[in-house]
Amino acid sequence: MSFDCVLGAWQAHEKEIRAYLDHQVSDPMAADDLLHEVFLKAMKRGAGFCELNNPRAWLFQVTRTTLIDHARLAKPFVEIPEDLPMPDAEEEHPAVDDLKDCLGSNLVHLSDDDRAIVEACDLQGMTVRAFAERHGLGLAAAKSRLLRARRRLRDLLVQNCHVRFDASGNVCCHIPHPIR
Repeated sequence: MSFDCVLGAWQAHEKEIRAYLDHQVSDPMAADDLLHEVFLKAMKRGAGFCELNNPRAWLFQVTRTTLIDHARLAKPFVEIPEDLPMPDAEEEHPAVDDLKDCLGSNLVHLSDDDRAIVEACDLQGMTVRAFAERHGLGLAAAKSRLLRARRRLRDLLVQNCHVRFDASGNVCCHIPHPIR
């Protein structure tokens, strides 16, 4: 098997590929490794390489995918110092975690249908699809029902527990008040 067409294309485009790799990778040794990997892929293509309409385009496509694979495999390593303090046991936790009591006292004020879907999907982890099948609903109807139930529960939490949200829509704080 003759590799003349591979060698000819490689000699014509090697410097160009190397310049591209040097621009993309800050480590010259890594660029060398990638360059060799691309060359080996061209050689493995064998006689099929000779049938390519545009060997330069193929070489650059293989170079790009090899570079992407290299970046995906590169895992940053950060040494953790020995004297790193342990996290405080009473470290702050998300404000939403404190809503448990407020949530329970407001769930009872939802309709039976609203309470059933919120408890099943949001508290017990059932999928909306499974809830829909169990209750003879279409998936779209179940999603709509869950959305409306969540809105009603949210309104109750805002009204009765003075729940407030940050700019991202996350619970930032609340003041638990007894339900009137």
